[in-house]
Amino acid sequence: MVVVGAGIVGCSLADELTARGWTDVTVLEQGPLPAPGGSTSHAPGLVFRTSPSKTLTAFARYTVEKFTSLEVDGVSCFAPVGGLELATTPERLAELHRRAGYAASWGVTGEIVSAARCKELWPLIDESLVLGGFHTPDDGLARALLAARAQMARAESRGARFLDRHTVTGIEQAAGRVTAVVTDQGDFPADHVVSAAGFWGPVIGRMAGVDVPLQPLAHQYARTRPLPGLAGAATEASRPILRFQDRDLYFREHTDRIGIGSYAHKPLPVDPFAVLPYDEARAHDMEMPSSFPFTAEDWAPSWDDCRRLLPALRESEIEEGFNGVFSFTPDGMPVLGESSALRGFWLAEAVWVTHSAGVAKAVAEWMVHGRPEIDVHECDLTRFEDAQRSPSYVRDRGSQQFVEVYDVLHPLQPMERPRPLRVSPFYARQQELGACFLEGGGWERPHWYEANAPLAASHGALPERDAWSARHWSPIAAAEARATRERVALYDMTPLRRLEVTGPGALDFLHGMTTNNLRKKPGAVTYTLLLDETGGIRSDLTVARLGPDRFQVGANSPADLDWLTRHAPSDVAVRDITSGTCCVGVWGPLARDLVQPLTRDDFSHEAFGYFRAKETYIGHVPVTALRLSYVGELGWELYTSADLGLRLWDTLWEAGREHGVIAAGRSAFNSLRLEKGYRAWGIDMTDEHDPYEAGVGFAVRLDKGDFLGMRALEGRGVPRRRLTPLLLDDPASVVLGKEPVYVDGVAAGYVTSAAYGYTVGRCVAYAWLPVLPAGTGVSVEYFGEKVAATVVDEPLFDPKMTRIRC
Repeated sequence: MVVVGAGIVGCSLADELTARGWTDVTVLEQGPLPAPGGSTSHAPGLVFRTSPSKTLTAFARYTVEKFTSLEVDGVSCFAPVGGLELATTPERLAELHRRAGYAASWGVTGEIVSAARCKELWPLIDESLVLGGFHTPDDGLARALLAARAQMARAESRGARFLDRHTVTGIEQAAGRVTAVVTDQGDFPADHVVSAAGFWGPVIGRMAGVDVPLQPLAHQYARTRPLPGLAGAATEASRPILRFQDRDLYFREHTDRIGIGSYAHKPLPVDPFAVLPYDEARAHDMEMPSSFPFTAEDWAPSWDDCRRLLPALRESEIEEGFNGVFSFTPDGMPVLGESSALRGFWLAEAVWVTHSAGVAKAVAEWMVHGRPEIDVHECDLTRFEDAQRSPSYVRDRGSQQFVEVYDVLHPLQPMERPRPLRVSPFYARQQELGACFLEGGGWERPHWYEANAPLAASHGALPERDAWSARHWSPIAAAEARATRERVALYDMTPLRRLEVTGPGALDFLHGMTTNNLRKKPGAVTYTLLLDETGGIRSDLTVARLGPDRFQVGANSPADLDWLTRHAPSDVAVRDITSGTCCVGVWGPLARDLVQPLTRDDFSHEAFGYFRAKETYIGHVPVTALRLSYVGELGWELYTSADLGLRLWDTLWEAGREHGVIAAGRSAFNSLRLEKGYRAWGIDMTDEHDPYEAGVGFAVRLDKGDFLGMRALEGRGVPRRRLTPLLLDDPASVVLGKEPVYVDGVAAGYVTSAAYGYTVGRCVAYAWLPVLPAGTGVSVEYFGEKVAATVVDEPLFDPKMTRIRC
């Protein structure tokens, strides 16, 4: 196999692959080794492990563990000087409390410290500006070039070879598989090729015919002259790496100097196809291809901020600086995995030094064993929709990710542009109703409607929310939830992914790929799971058998399409039909009263039972009606083609007036589904969890015949952890997700989903915890405060299913 790029990711990957027995590995590098001129060559090496992403935190934890174990010429590849993030505003201090919560959730040691303690850790700061800090004593500095050398040597000792001065000029392929890498020094046959080329990733991707949604940007880094306050320093660094995020700055020591990085300047996009080769860059007086000339005009405001925080800099100057190039994706996450367009062609791109060894381990496990040990769906290259892959989108969103690196971002905060990008056929009507749109997957998603504000006013006051949980929320959501429980509401379900699976082998294929029994007559709908070979939950599906050889599959992400397509036999076609169709959820106790007069078909419970499908007409509109409910109420999902979507909405809206119909949004939807105990894949459960832990074992039929993942589930013992429902004890308390949960005073798990349950009058939270009996008291840490909660039985609402099955 061939790895393209011998930066920190390529070297780490070669080490991880050869350690797992893949020793026929060639790493190609266009520049000179060991410092070939990519982002690794100028990386400042800061490693802060804590992230809102559990996956990124796991990557960073492994990177620290591995680099700590490596050394070159007696010098460790990691300096555990710690990390210190400062707060100079109340908003930032609150953010640091949230970050401390993430650290506790993901197993990172850290604590909130006083301004005085910050001064002790970093004597050069002006303590009067600081309100507090977040100290992580085990973070520190990765010596990226040394770590690359150490891993290169280990990989070579196992048989790998590293060839510098080899510029890749082409990727050869045959029958949809990669066959060789072409360079200016000759061809290298390969069954597997990994692009670990950093900001050159789009260049290598184009050679392979594979889209790489990555935008390189230049980032300013500078070093001061020697400082009297650091005179006599005997080590490279002794103080924690320092973040001044309120001004988009970070600091680290370079013996008697200070290195400073800034994200405060305007985005400086770089065209990866225009970056000079190593020798040409040197000929243009550039130290390396990834090191662009320092732009002093962009630096000036940051320098003023530096000298305010660190008064010792007021008598100093910048001695040297550069604009270093590195990679951003539209969502700020790495791009990992095997391309569906070219088998055997893998990406390990947009990876920072912080996560490098962890990413390499995951990709090596993926290649050798078929899956990583940890969930990486947030990084899977299939996650982007086609609408999110245009060069303009990647450039705009990548640039915005640079701007937002240190911003305080709410978990529901939508991007500002490009919007609107994807809209359902109902968008115009939603605007007329005053929809408050948030965004996901490029789709505009109504979260509540201002037209329902009078309903909120008539239902009385809700417990007052804190400023954070009140963002991107409205009490109107409570009114919409109540209207759904009491009357009927229309929900736009268009963004939910729909696949069509057809062909003579469709039934056998789906039956063998999923956990539940699909051998039912046409008209049946089945909730089932996609597992991997280890029994981990790749996705959950709703499969409607519409004909002998035709199925509609409700899925979660583009990865589901990729997974099914990879496994489909020649007599089965799998097609994504989401964009050409739309869906309205009609739910509530009056749903049948609304729908029945619009169709000649019998929608009674006896004629159209729960989890059944029927192709019919609603007024003039042909629809596929599925008797399903994700909110715990009577109703149907009604699907039609996009061109007829507006007519369907208007037909339902007009007929529903006499029943008090409303349009309801995702905020109410999430509250209702949690009261009912319904899981959200990717949030509540991933391939790190098996069905019995996740509480969806009812969708597994071990006696139905062989299916993918069945062997791994057979004989599995009693789970030691479970997705556990919690009710917060105080009706006024709210949490949002990812908070640590404490059992007997010890962090024992974390919240996945949470929302206020307007029917039960408490906040409902689901958390991964050790198995605990109902009635056990726990606490959830929210902004540094412990909030009491109790383990409860599920579902909280309508446990006998009388409201759905009527």
